[in-house]
Amino acid sequence: MSKKLFIAEKPSVAKQFAAALKENFSSSNGYMESDSYIVTWCVGHLVNMSYPEIYDENLKKWDYNTIPFIPTEYKYEVIASASKQYEIVSKLLTSDKVDTIYVCTDSGREGEYIYRLVAAQCGVKDKKTLRVWIDSQTDEEILRGIREAKDISYYDNLSDAAYLRAQEDYLMGINFSRVLTLKYGYQIKQYLNLDKSVIAVGRVMTCTLGMVVRREREIRNFVKTPFYKVVLSFALSENNIDAEWKVTDTSAFKDDKELYKDCGFLKEEKARELINHILKGRSLENDNVEAEIVSTNKKTEKKNAPLLYNLADLQNECSKYFKINPDQTLNAIQELYEKKLVTYPRTDARVLSTAVSKEITKNLNGLYKMDAYKDLINEIKDLGLYKSITKTKYVNDKAITDHYAIIPTGDGLSALASLDETKRNIYELICRRFISIFLNPAQYEKLQLELSAENEHFFSSFKVLKDEGYLKALKFSFKKNKAKEEDEDENKEEREVEIECDDNMLLALSGLKKGAMVRITDLKINSGETKPPTRYNSGSLIKAMESAGKTIDNEDLKARMKGSGIGTSATRAGILTKLVNNKYLLLNNKTQIVTPTLLGEMICDVVVLSIKNLLNPAFTASWEMGLSKVADGEISKDEYTEKLNKFVTDSTNMVKGLKNQYTLNQYFDRAAVYYKNNKTDKNKKSKKEES
Repeated sequence: MSKKLFIAEKPSVAKQFAAALKENFSSSNGYMESDSYIVTWCVGHLVNMSYPEIYDENLKKWDYNTIPFIPTEYKYEVIASASKQYEIVSKLLTSDKVDTIYVCTDSGREGEYIYRLVAAQCGVKDKKTLRVWIDSQTDEEILRGIREAKDISYYDNLSDAAYLRAQEDYLMGINFSRVLTLKYGYQIKQYLNLDKSVIAVGRVMTCTLGMVVRREREIRNFVKTPFYKVVLSFALSENNIDAEWKVTDTSAFKDDKELYKDCGFLKEEKARELINHILKGRSLENDNVEAEIVSTNKKTEKKNAPLLYNLADLQNECSKYFKINPDQTLNAIQELYEKKLVTYPRTDARVLSTAVSKEITKNLNGLYKMDAYKDLINEIKDLGLYKSITKTKYVNDKAITDHYAIIPTGDGLSALASLDETKRNIYELICRRFISIFLNPAQYEKLQLELSAENEHFFSSFKVLKDEGYLKALKFSFKKNKAKEEDEDENKEEREVEIECDDNMLLALSGLKKGAMVRITDLKINSGETKPPTRYNSGSLIKAMESAGKTIDNEDLKARMKGSGIGTSATRAGILTKLVNNKYLLLNNKTQIVTPTLLGEMICDVVVLSIKNLLNPAFTASWEMGLSKVADGEISKDEYTEKLNKFVTDSTNMVKGLKNQYTLNQYFDRAAVYYKNNKTDKNKKSKKEES
């Protein structure tokens, strides 16, 4: 009797498929079998690309004469540590008793690659092969995926993109690492007094390193600029109201060269000059110095819940709240996924698909079983707020490639007790963000106040929260300040500060009429200074990688890269881990702050003087865009391969001819100063502590 074979990416996922199929399975070594089905699994990758020496033993030695190395046909081999499981999987895939193969590896480019490598290595032929594409591991979703599985050929373009991504990383990694090590490795070894020095570079890895080094140097080179702002105060009821000066067309200072932006001065004496201009020799204590109310603009403002989580957003939040790195976050969400609690984690989308939105009550009904969310879901149901979700910004089929946003399935709740505290908190983040999109907007009463004194204008803004709306869903159990208002405005630091006040103060402010005069009780100078850029933490670095497209000038490229950036949701955490393991970056486990090492800066300088494009986010993003075009069928794998081979060949040969070692030492010296000082400071501190 012929059987259907299901092949998953991991043993835990295979068990979920076996459970969903609801047959009496017996366990064997490396697979499970019933009367109708066999379920087996990979253990991640079973097959990998062969090292150059497998092509030719002479390629084992790093030598200028053997690079660039561009195979005409790539070789692959079974990973030694996974050979036992490979043999089991290979026999099952080629078994005469198997007539249909269901590919159940993770639904994405890497999952596709894992299966295709195994199938090619063991020579699968003339078997009906169907691809299962699912968004969660609930029984219902697994059965739907099996029911709607498409022929594997439907995903051939995705497979081509997966192979090309691996070949790209292989060619750039081998050729660029070898040529740069041969050219500059000894120089770095001597400079740092190391036993050996290998310069490891990669398309995404080196670009990410460059982002961190660039930020560190911006901080070092930053020169603080002092500024001085003038604040006017007047009494209203029992409150003192402050308003900040801004330059306007009527101002005596509108063309002043010492202006700081439009709200202050670069020199304190100029701020003092403004105050004297308003006082006209009068005294606030002894004279009635007044300001006129120019306008009071009162309005109601509604603010909707933020979009749902994608992986990068969650990694950023978890770095901030729980001080865990992106790899730890991904592993945690992967466990939640495998326990059926949440949908597929490796996603760049922050919205739902139309199809899912129409059945979203299943997810809400599941969460209703949890006491923490019962009242919120009752409100959603009572008001019917879920009925129109399809027409909102939270549902957008065009913004989804492989998978929709990460949301709770409403299933698998019995597994919560087995999770550690951090994983439960991550699950809470996902649940509360999900619930928030079904609630009404938060509603604010806002009032903007403008005053004038001697044709100089002062401004102030106030707000009162009138209706929590979605904010009531964001009261996290793990936070002291439990209500969390999401602010996605990139320029929020540039916005006018809004003073939170109560209803009584807002009522008093509303009573101020245009043309009314108020007595000025104070004119003071508030000093400050510009702040340097902040260092990346592990989460904000992942977000910066995701949004690297924002630094791209080419509008077509920027549009294509929106939501992708450099790397993918599946690879970004691993890139950061690799940079830390290579000792190019330091990651503070307590704060999650990321900084370069001296070695990392030196590698960056090597690339600046050799293959500078590797540090350019637009360049890195363009390769990712090319892979997307292959996956979409817009360009062929042959076109992409030709471009890739030419770039690797030209770049490798160009570096071989460079003679810039002396210049490079000057770059090293500039960076080393900062690390020598740090080392000296640490030594001084240690001696002080000892004494």
